[in-house]
Amino acid sequence: MSSGAAGTGRDGAEREPGSRLEFAVLGPVRGWYGGQPLELGPVLRTTMLVALLLRPDVTVSRAELVDRVWGEHPPESDGVPGYIYQLRKSLAAAGADAKAVLRTDPGGYRFASAGVGVDAVRVEEIAARAKKAAAAGAVAAAADGYGQALAFYEGVPLAGLPGPFAERERRRFAERRIGLVEGRTDALIRLGDYESAIGEVSALLAEHPDREPLTGLLMRALYGAGRQTDALDTWREFRVRMLDELGLEPSEDLRRVHEAVLRGDDGTLGLAARPAQPRIRDELPADVGELAGRDDELARLAAPGSAVSAVDGVPGAGKTALAVRAAQLLRDEHPDGCLFVGLHGHSTSRAPLAPVRVVRRLLRSAGVNDQNIPDDLDELSANWRAATAPLRLVLVLDDAVSAEQVRPLLPGGTGNRVLITSRRRLPGLDVERRISLGPLTSDAAAGLLSRIVGPARAGQEREAVHELASLCGRLPLALRIAGARLQNRPMWTFRDLADRLSDDTSRLGELTAEERSVEAAFRLSYDQLPASTQRAFRTLGRAPAPEFDELVLAAMLGCSRREAESVLEDLVDANLVQAPAAGRYRMHDLVAVYARRLAGDEPDVTSGLGVYLHACRAASEWGEPGFPSGPTPAESPFAGLVDASAWLDQAGDLVEVVSSAVAAGHSDYACWIAESAVDYLVRRIRYRECVALLEVALSEADTLADRRMATALRFGLGWAHLALGDSAEARQWCEEGLRISRETGDRRETARGLCGLGMVTMLAGPLDEAEEVLAEGKTLAEEVADSWLVERAVSGLGYVHFKQGNYERSLAAFAESREVAVKTGNPAMLGRVLSHIGSVRLHLGRSVEAAEPLREAASLAEQVGDRLLLVSSLSRLGSAEQELGSLDVALAHHLRALSALTDQMSPWAEIEVRNRLGACRQARGEDEAAQEQFALAAAVMADVEAR
Repeated sequence: MSSGAAGTGRDGAEREPGSRLEFAVLGPVRGWYGGQPLELGPVLRTTMLVALLLRPDVTVSRAELVDRVWGEHPPESDGVPGYIYQLRKSLAAAGADAKAVLRTDPGGYRFASAGVGVDAVRVEEIAARAKKAAAAGAVAAAADGYGQALAFYEGVPLAGLPGPFAERERRRFAERRIGLVEGRTDALIRLGDYESAIGEVSALLAEHPDREPLTGLLMRALYGAGRQTDALDTWREFRVRMLDELGLEPSEDLRRVHEAVLRGDDGTLGLAARPAQPRIRDELPADVGELAGRDDELARLAAPGSAVSAVDGVPGAGKTALAVRAAQLLRDEHPDGCLFVGLHGHSTSRAPLAPVRVVRRLLRSAGVNDQNIPDDLDELSANWRAATAPLRLVLVLDDAVSAEQVRPLLPGGTGNRVLITSRRRLPGLDVERRISLGPLTSDAAAGLLSRIVGPARAGQEREAVHELASLCGRLPLALRIAGARLQNRPMWTFRDLADRLSDDTSRLGELTAEERSVEAAFRLSYDQLPASTQRAFRTLGRAPAPEFDELVLAAMLGCSRREAESVLEDLVDANLVQAPAAGRYRMHDLVAVYARRLAGDEPDVTSGLGVYLHACRAASEWGEPGFPSGPTPAESPFAGLVDASAWLDQAGDLVEVVSSAVAAGHSDYACWIAESAVDYLVRRIRYRECVALLEVALSEADTLADRRMATALRFGLGWAHLALGDSAEARQWCEEGLRISRETGDRRETARGLCGLGMVTMLAGPLDEAEEVLAEGKTLAEEVADSWLVERAVSGLGYVHFKQGNYERSLAAFAESREVAVKTGNPAMLGRVLSHIGSVRLHLGRSVEAAEPLREAASLAEQVGDRLLLVSSLSRLGSAEQELGSLDVALAHHLRALSALTDQMSPWAEIEVRNRLGACRQARGEDEAAQEQFALAAAVMADVEAR
């Protein structure tokens, strides 16, 4: 088979140009002809292709093909000729000579390889040259060749393909990849690039821990990097595992590697020559505590290619421990010394060190006599750079206060590494690599606590260990203090300390041990802030949600959004606020506790809650002026439904906002926000969240002066449960709310309840009752002049008429709804009504008349983010275009509808989409793809019926 595939593989690995037909199998299976991608079709068709492609120029019988693709469970009708036909059709469509490539022979089929490129073949050619180069002593060429071959692997070979043949080939390719890594690692070791070798083989050994050659390579690389202890530990762990699992000793080859490591025999280990050089001095601290849960950060910090790296993070995150551990890993690569300077940027007992003083100390560490150098910082720095230009050393600058403090301390030359730690981001300092430390993972935090206190005690309270780690904010400093307290109090359990920390008012006080204190660490950072930034920090202690933006802070401070954003960015630089995404901010849990302690008389939380109320009401179909109770409408920060919905999309879980309002004593805001959020949450398919926040708010409704909330929240729960498909629960909430509204004489809420109950009855039946309830709701809605309720009632009646078979009455009702929607100017309402109109027309076979309203409905649904409306409108628009003969356009609409489906939607939506897509595929003559969609729709239906 030709290796002349054009183009490049991953990481730029070159394929030999020349051939026009090429395939890639070392990842997802793909094909090209003349550089253009081939449409290979469904997985079974692709599996059939691979079964021939990977056994080129060999005639394969139909029975053997069935065995390769289906194995022991072949279908009753295998359809092999159909698959071959479709594959040829794909090749021919791209311009290839399909019959010359996929040939029919007496007794079977054959893939002709002449002029065809396959990445797996190219890999073998490159690997053979690399092996030959290694044998000839051209180690650099061998490493490069093996690297080129490995670059062709782009994930799991033959990804997603079923059948025994594909599985066997996957194993073969995976084994070949291991062999390539082994060859490259050996070459890297012989070149002296031990760190690259360690990185290359460690990742693979984690997947194949019992593979001896990989273990031997890692031992050689570790030893070459000066980590003899780690190399011996690797041997010990492998030997114990072999004895425990197999009862076998390691092979003779691996024992020879072990003995060579013990003897320090570089020759036997195949290491590059390493000239010994004297070190200046090693000033790294002997003990900075265990570095837990920072493996990824450590790997990044110690990786090659970065002269200056900066580590920042919330106080107590373990910055110093990380930098020192990275410096220890870099020791052997920097033979001229490891220097450490504590700059005291955040200290209660000492002022930050002046750069002049630090440079003099560094010069003395480098053996330079500084007596004749004046106290001119520029001259001192120039001497320092000159002295270090020819050196290779590691410099740790710990606890920097500013870029100005650090900049004069940077050494000269290109062989030095500088690791800087600071609580601040130091944005004014040019660095190649920045690492910001946040909390540990839950498992890493619990593991650190367990190791400090002891596995025996921790093993008896696993749940309490994780809870205590969470209450410590998974912050290393807090975890160490908590662990020390338990060490010194053997009578305490993890649960005892967790209970003591569960109260915000005492948590920081509990996290104190002698001179170590979480609160003191936070206070050092807070005290260095300007007064205006300190006020903003205190104000955030009263923020209504864990995550916020500049709009919320601006409302609470009474300042502009630009001013609020500026102060938030200052707090991010100080690592007292985190920025998980552009424009979004949050505090570490313990920092938030500290901010709440400082909040005191800062602005009341209602100013922040008001932003959420504005957003939810603006995102509702009622619009802000349409809500009959609550705060008097003020100037809104949102331009309308689309703008407010986009803001809420980024605002996180609204249940937290409602719960925060209740906790702050503002149950009225909790209920107003919950009521107004219903439309938005249902439109976004966030049904469970909608139910949860309404339940939180309803528990407070009886305490409010606004008596309307007792009914409004119940009607909201009815609507949310209806969206979830629970008609019985929806009816119960609507009937209960309707009873209360009638008792209180609130005509508007009664109209709202009737509309809700009518919609529930419309879907669950009986239709006559639904028509009667909706008609009564329409009359009352008109009397109270509520356009939104009028539209809901009339649209409900339109749907009832449709289900009754009264199509013209249905269209008349929807036309009336359209007039109301146009008058209100609400895009969400108008989109829904247009979809109804188009759907009825489509049902009547009036496809030309149906297409336009469905097209506009889909556009409006996308504009307002109504996912369910978008799915139904696109699917029905596709059917309309299909009836009009535009099959390509129809297919595009159906595929968009399918991609917009979510797991939260009703299964009936998926059933409709797949059936309509199947009908479109069938109309296009794509019977196999059509049957696949019909089968999937039937499977969903069966699942619904089984529930």
